[in-house]
Amino acid sequence: MSDISRRTLVTTGASLLATGASLMMLRGVEAATHDAAHDPIPPSTRISEPALLHASEKTPAAERHHMMDEMTQCIQLCQDCHALCIQVIGHCLRLGGRHAAPEHIRLLMDCAQICTTTADYMARGSSFHDRTCSLCSEICRLCAESCEQLRGDDQLIKQCAEMCRHCADSCERMAPKGTA
Repeated sequence: MSDISRRTLVTTGASLLATGASLMMLRGVEAATHDAAHDPIPPSTRISEPALLHASEKTPAAERHHMMDEMTQCIQLCQDCHALCIQVIGHCLRLGGRHAAPEHIRLLMDCAQICTTTADYMARGSSFHDRTCSLCSEICRLCAESCEQLRGDDQLIKQCAEMCRHCADSCERMAPKGTA
């Protein structure tokens, strides 16, 4: 086979692959656009049925709906907790001293990260969301305790401790009883 024929074959093959990928992406965009136009729930907080793995198919529809509401609330709490922990990291670093202790800052970072990860797992209906919820609950409680020890009269650190506790409680409800 000549060099020109090989180049033509490779170029044509690459073009076909790119076209196929583009069509697949276009179908996804069309589906997302259609969903967004007909579904008032933002895609970032929409929960798929597989996310409710601990709810059997025999669970009444009203109970499944309640569980979806709880999960939507948990996702929002995780996102809010993440944002507040990130804000408090900067605040604690500005305060300095014991507020900027590496262990405390690291715990705030861990809490923020696990909250984001947990929200993502729940939102996409991952079969592992129960495990991330359990870990998130544990880390949020530790972060709340750390903030409580440092807070003094600082309202932002107090808010962070309260938010972490709310998030921990919500995540605990999302994790099966054996994992929390």
